[in-house]
Parts: sequence; structure tokens; C-alpha cells
Amino acid sequence: MKIGLLSDTHKKVEYSRQVIDHLLAEGAEFLIHCGDIVKEEMLQQLKTCGKRYVAVYGNNDPHLAAVHNRYSLVQEPHYFKLAKTKFKLMHLPFYMAPDAQIVLFGHTHTFECDFKNGTLYLNPGEACARSKPVSECAMLEITDDTFGVTQYSRPLEEETFHARHFSFERESA
Repeated sequence: MKIGLLSDTHKKVEYSRQVIDHLLAEGAEFLIHCGDIVKEEMLQQLKTCGKRYVAVYGNNDPHLAAVHNRYSLVQEPHYFKLAKTKFKLMHLPFYMAPDAQIVLFGHTHTFECDFKNGTLYLNPGEACARSKPVSECAMLEITDDTFGVTQYSRPLEEETFHARHFSFERESA
């Protein structure tokens, strides 16, 4: 299964749309937003993209509680199962215990991909290009044997995303 990951879109509606469109073009079957959505329009983009999705509140999202029931919006840490894999989704990297096979987070605006003791810790970076002139996202591909991660980054002066690949062997159940 291919899962598109984005985080920290903040007020950059255009960058959010570009990231979602890119992830869909790369075959994403499910989308996950790791928080700091900021604008309801980003949630609308996720809702209307034609794929299932989930988004977690970030520290800049309390005002979105007013529209909570319109979207697949969850509190952190949020545990769920997808592709026979246990996930923990959060925005703030405060609950980094290895109590899921995959721990997804945002907030730092920095791509992170670390596999420790059977747990994949993954931050897709910033879609908003606030800390650096690059918009980022990631694709997580889950198979029976591996977790594959592709980091995508697009310098703002370019139209295409660049890819970097990582692969980790899953522990047998």
C-alpha cells in the first residue's frame, strides 16, 4: 500500500495542492497530514482528492475544532491500523515511545526517517517551505516484507519534485 504523507502546510494553500497532486500522481492510496494544517481549505483539498485520508491537529490548529465533524481530523496521539500495520500519528514529537510499528509526526519542519528496533519514525518535512525554500512530502510504501520511504522535495524555483529512497526490512509478526 502507498501512503502519501504531508505536514506543516500552514497558510500555503498552493504548495499544499501541489504536494497532494504529486502524491496522488505517484500512486498514493491514502493520505496522512501530520498537523499544522492551519487553513480549512487544506482539509477540503484532502477531503475532495478522491482518496481516504486522516489529519491530526497541530499546535497551530485549535481553531479547526469548529469544523472538526466535517473532516477526518483527530487528536494526538492517534493510533490506527492500515495495511496490517499499527500506526501512531501525532504532530508534536513528544510521544516518541515505540508503541507502534510506524510513528508519524511533524512540527520540526525537517524530514526525518529513522528505523530503530523495529519501529519506523517518520516526519515528511514541511510542505509550506517556511524554514527553507523547498516544499517537502513523503510516500510510505508498505509490503509484507518492507517499509519503503521516498522523500520528495521541490525547490520553489523548480516545477518537479526530486526523490530520495529508503528501505527497511519489517520484523516478522
